[in-house]
Amino acid sequence: MEHSLTGITFNIQRFSTEDGPGIRTTVFFKGCPLRCAWCHNPEGLSPQPELMWYDVRCIGVRECLRACPVGALELTPLGMRIDRRRCTLCGKCVTACPAGALELIGRRWSVEELFAEIAKDTVFYETSGGGVTFSGGEPMLQAEFVAALAERCREAGILVALDTSGAVPWERYELVLPYVDLVLYDLKIYDPERHRAGTGLDNARILENARRMAGRGIPMWIRTPIIPGYTADAENIAALADFIARELPNVQRWDLLAYTNLGQPKYHRLDKPYALEGVPLLTREEMELLHAVAIARVPAAVWSGATRVEPAEAGAGELPGRPQCG
Repeated sequence: MEHSLTGITFNIQRFSTEDGPGIRTTVFFKGCPLRCAWCHNPEGLSPQPELMWYDVRCIGVRECLRACPVGALELTPLGMRIDRRRCTLCGKCVTACPAGALELIGRRWSVEELFAEIAKDTVFYETSGGGVTFSGGEPMLQAEFVAALAERCREAGILVALDTSGAVPWERYELVLPYVDLVLYDLKIYDPERHRAGTGLDNARILENARRMAGRGIPMWIRTPIIPGYTADAENIAALADFIARELPNVQRWDLLAYTNLGQPKYHRLDKPYALEGVPLLTREEMELLHAVAIARVPAAVWSGATRVEPAEAGAGELPGRPQCG
């Protein structure tokens, strides 16, 4: 059965230090059940391949237009217009572009192909205590493939972390968890209606799956994106902290991740609206206040990410946007 399984990814990031302990390879799987307004990987939402155009690479030779068999591309003074209803994702425009300005996001792999890619950096995993992290999107939408791949990694002695939103049926986790050493679990908003407004779904399943993982005793790192207007308030952080302290004794770390707008250009490249257009980064003071709320209830809470520096602060020797850690 493993030989017939395929999975689709949108990125593989080697030498990652942000997605679990040690040096890791993070595999980003395509497809997600949530539609978070702030998602910084919009290319991971759809389970299907997508065509992306990079304006900074385009040199305007129009070879892509001539290569498209269905006439889905038009280069205008405002940029490339892609008729996504007409585009068949054949990839001929990507091949024709001499500058690499067009990219087909989404590659299919067999279990052995992807395992071979992961295994390239085994020496770094062994010396740093790292491994592989399955992320997304939501990797559990491809649970059978992820389970087969995780089992293959376990056989090779590669430590496996699962980065998940928790928003899928528990039966999918049953397939994968026997091969997982660490779960990175997203808890965004505690109030169910606020959660639905910000992500498209309520959080009943997410909270219940977290409880079930705690019952299994699986080591967990909780991750909470701190998003202006959605998650970045003391009431929400206090509610999440109380839930973690009360229900999740297996949590080893709670990461408060400062909002980043680095994903904004991806929305433009995919012809999608960005809900937080023009929203500034949080300040260090705002992050520290929320961290204080969190750590008072959960001592394992830390924070990180780029912050906004006000003009008065910038003259005090601190660089704008410098990552800050709690």
